[in-house]
Amino acid sequence: MKGLFLSKGIFPERYFASTVDYILEIQQQDGSIPWFEGGKTDPWDHVEAAMGLSIGGEFKAAENAYAWLKDTQLEDGSWWAAYRNGAVEEGDRRESNFVAYVATGIWHHYLITRDSDFLRRFYPVVEKAVEFVLQLQNDTGEIFWAVDANGTPRRDSLVTGCSSIYKSLECALNIAAELGEDIPRWYLARERLGRALRHHPEFFDRTWESKTRFSMDWFYPVLSGVLMKSAARQRLRARWDIFVEDGLGCRCVSDRPWVTIAESCELAMALLAAGDHARAVTLFSWLHQFRSDNGSYWTGYMFPDRAIWPEERTTWTAAAILLAADALTEHTPAARLFTEVNINPEIGKGRIIL
Repeated sequence: MKGLFLSKGIFPERYFASTVDYILEIQQQDGSIPWFEGGKTDPWDHVEAAMGLSIGGEFKAAENAYAWLKDTQLEDGSWWAAYRNGAVEEGDRRESNFVAYVATGIWHHYLITRDSDFLRRFYPVVEKAVEFVLQLQNDTGEIFWAVDANGTPRRDSLVTGCSSIYKSLECALNIAAELGEDIPRWYLARERLGRALRHHPEFFDRTWESKTRFSMDWFYPVLSGVLMKSAARQRLRARWDIFVEDGLGCRCVSDRPWVTIAESCELAMALLAAGDHARAVTLFSWLHQFRSDNGSYWTGYMFPDRAIWPEERTTWTAAAILLAADALTEHTPAARLFTEVNINPEIGKGRIIL
């Protein structure tokens, strides 16, 4: 299929059933979800894949994925950058946005299931993760991207990573509020991070080459709710012709002829967040030419060579497809997680309204 045009209320469950099944097939007995069979598992993409399972109604498998995170969480609330076959694969660092993303996944699962016992059981995981991340917040609001093996902060920050953390803090605050907790410090940390992202580009990419050539730096501030309404639309318009290849999708990097399916899905959700429904539908419709017979999706496509590259069908790409389809059709109660900012204005001010 080369075109799949989705609209509200029309989620093709039979079509995406095999996409969900693909994630299930790759999930390991311990609950971890590698990139592909025999591949590594990193905390961020593991959570992304778990969200795909929740959308597909595979609640037990999704909860097993979060249980794996609970079982492997370090004492300080973090996880190593990657694991493989039950062992640490990349033990040189722990990345802040990877750690924070557990809050997004836990909240996403709760929005679909409304399982309060699940939320209470995993709140300590979220709390420890958020506390680890906020220890890496600089005085100027941005959050350092990682610590090394000894716990020493790597003192620079990424727009994409911090934008992802911004959304995760929204989710963490909502989790806390749902359980009757009010944590003003988390709220203030999110406010400071938002100001840094909106008004201080000089706080990011201080020690390395600017990451503005990466499409995620372009659209993640919209996807995460840092920028909304006219500011979001203006940002997406400004670099659309640089990153988007008509009929194919979104480039991963502006100066390379390579479109990636997961980034294209995320851009579709960012377009929805900015109120550009028509382009979101059209962009998503292009991506199914990269679908495999078993419902999985190839990671990327080199368009000058008309070649799939790399020859990998990643679980997180399958999950991104499901997240975008859900956002377009509003199939589950979590459909608007990445297209709206839903945070009670009383949260963080000592007077939650429950």
